[in-house]
Amino acid sequence: MSFNVLIVDDSISIRAVIKKIVTISGFKMDNCLEAGNGREAMEILADNWVDVIISDINMPEVNGLEFLELLAKNDTLKEIPVIMITTEGSDQRMKEAFSRGAKGFIKKPFLPEEIKKVLYEVIGVGNDGQYEEDTRTADDLDF
Repeated sequence: MSFNVLIVDDSISIRAVIKKIVTISGFKMDNCLEAGNGREAMEILADNWVDVIISDINMPEVNGLEFLELLAKNDTLKEIPVIMITTEGSDQRMKEAFSRGAKGFIKKPFLPEEIKKVLYEVIGVGNDGQYEEDTRTADDLDF
């Protein structure tokens, strides 16, 4: 299974590094879209579906925390898991990101294994990148 990923960072070189590390990790990407800030990301999301967003916090125009607020106001986009990647790793900053809707937080620098683990966790797949088999029977379901 492959996933569509949106990387949001104001540095083109950092976006390239994140994309490379995600690829090296073995995480299967179908499409990798990029934006320089939260405003650009919202424009991309207007025309594209993504499974997960990886975003920096400190960016011009619309920063990562403001971007989380914009996502939360949209009934469709608020369900997309967001992982914040930043050099700012204080507990207060992490709590603020999680309170605004972030599902994961990674401090720079990071290893491929770390990002793969967090990506799989927030998307809800197993270590093999596949959704877990539903072992419930029809009797267990409420319909």
